[in-house]
This record gives sequence, C-alpha cells and structure tokens, in this order.
Amino acid sequence: MTGIGGAPGLDLALTLLKLGHEVIGTDSNPLAPGLLAPGITARTIARADSPLYAADLMELVHDLEPDALMCCVENELPQLVHLRGHLGRAGVRTWLPPAATVTAAGDKWEFHQTMLVARVPTPPTWLPEQLDQVPEGIELVVKPRRGQGSKDVHFCRTREQARVLCELVPAPIVQQRVTGTEFSADCLTDRNGRTSVILRRRLMVQAGMSVVAVTIDDPEAAKRVTEAIRAIGAVGPVDVQGFITEGTDPRVVITEINARLAAGFLLSEEAGADLVRQAVNGLFQQPVDHRRLTYRSGTFLTKYVAVLSTEARAVPGTL
Repeated sequence: MTGIGGAPGLDLALTLLKLGHEVIGTDSNPLAPGLLAPGITARTIARADSPLYAADLMELVHDLEPDALMCCVENELPQLVHLRGHLGRAGVRTWLPPAATVTAAGDKWEFHQTMLVARVPTPPTWLPEQLDQVPEGIELVVKPRRGQGSKDVHFCRTREQARVLCELVPAPIVQQRVTGTEFSADCLTDRNGRTSVILRRRLMVQAGMSVVAVTIDDPEAAKRVTEAIRAIGAVGPVDVQGFITEGTDPRVVITEINARLAAGFLLSEEAGADLVRQAVNGLFQQPVDHRRLTYRSGTFLTKYVAVLSTEARAVPGTL
C-alpha cells in the first residue's frame, strides 16, 4: 500500500488489515503517520519524482515478496504504470489504469479536453495565454494543472486578477467557478467496463479532502460520473468530483477525476457498499459483485484526528 502518509492510503491500509490481509505500507516521508500504525509493515522509499523511486520500490518487492500493490498517490501512478511489467514478472498483481488515463486524470487541461470531446459537462477552462477569451463578469478559479489537495487554488473575479495569479501558481489553468452542491463519487469499474457509483455530498473540505460528508442519491449525477469514467478510460477504484447546480444548465458538472480511492471512501463502506473487498476482488482478477456495491443515502460520516503513537522515538533532522 503506497502513500500511507495521507488519509486515503492510511485508511485503506487499516481497512485491509481489518479484512485479514498482511499490509506493507510505504511512504517517502519518514514522519508519515501510517508508518506508526499497529500491524503495518512500514517502509520508507524515495519520492515518486526521484530517480531512486523505481529502484527502491523494486528492492522492497524483491525483499518482501508482496502479492499485490495498491496506490493512493496520483504522482506515483506514471511511475507504476511504467513499472507494471517489472512488477508482474516479480509476481505482484496490480490494477492500474492505462497510461492515457493517468495523463488525463493528472493534468486538468488534458482532462478538460477529454471531457469536451466526450460531451461530459465540465467547467469552461482556459490556459494563461487564453485569458483574453474569458468572458467578463464571471467568477474564476486559478489552480495548477497538475495540483492536488487544493494547494495553490485561488478564487478571483476579473481577468486582471487571474493574470496576476497565473504568475504565482505553478503551471496554471483558469476555470469558471462553479457553485452548488459539491459531491464526490466513490466508484469501482470492473474489467468489463461496468461501474458502480456511490455519491456523497461534501459538507466540509480541508486541504481538498472531504472530512464531513453524507451519502446522497442523484441518478443524473451518477450517470454523468459514469460517462466521465468511460470517457477517460479509467478502471478499478476511481474518485470523481463535481457539482450539482439547481436551476442551471447543465445541472451536473464534473470537475475532476482521481484514479484512486478518495479520502472519504470510508463513508461508502459505512453506507453499505462493500467497496474495498470488491476492489481487492478486481485486483486479484476475481469477479466484482456489483450487487454488494449498493448503498443507503443519508448516511453521515465525520473524520477526526487520532493519536497513533505516543512512544518516544528519534525524529529525523533533530538531536
């Protein structure tokens, strides 16, 4: 399980432990909280953007001989797709999206273009050199093309403000701001292309992660989510985000896809969807039982900070 320093990876690792699996947890940060979680075999490896990443990961694979690998970090996916053959020859099962899916999901401009071709509603989006095409009088969002966790996301009201922000945000894009009911969809697409969708309204968001949410039922939103997944060619666990906007056309707008489980996937489990177990089935090339991916709307979940360890330990970089 890679990326156990973040909520999706840590929560997934702990859920897998509860299901009876042995879990090896990796992170590039030696202070990652998941490395302290009881029951996890913890290992640090190089960052995904390091030239040492592939060697570190394959050394771990050869030393510990895991049966499978799951990833909850977007910037690791290009590396893992490149290593898919090496992992397979080492006996490690993976359920990774195609390279084109990783590119489109990781680059918000490419994602926008993909949605336009598929006619899936998505916010109007411009590159910095296209700012003169932005209509006057609309609210705007400036964000990184390849960002995550709501880092470097800024709201503004004029093209002039957007132009200044584009100087500050790395590799930016500019989008029309969408308001309404913000939702996430925990999805699982099997190897035959069938998708189950569990919708939840994001009631409180911190650092891009939903920490308070409630499951909802909206057939139109579920349809749009499925269309977006099909357009991008995603498989396995997928997180789709968007807005439901009452009184406007289009009513449902898709804003983002992450080719992994989301930070709030535990709500889907609490609402009755057997999400993790079915994802493991798909990972091991067993049938995904979509009948076990139905859920109850109106289920509420809030996340909170917990203490994993109070044990004295040496902290890197300190005396």
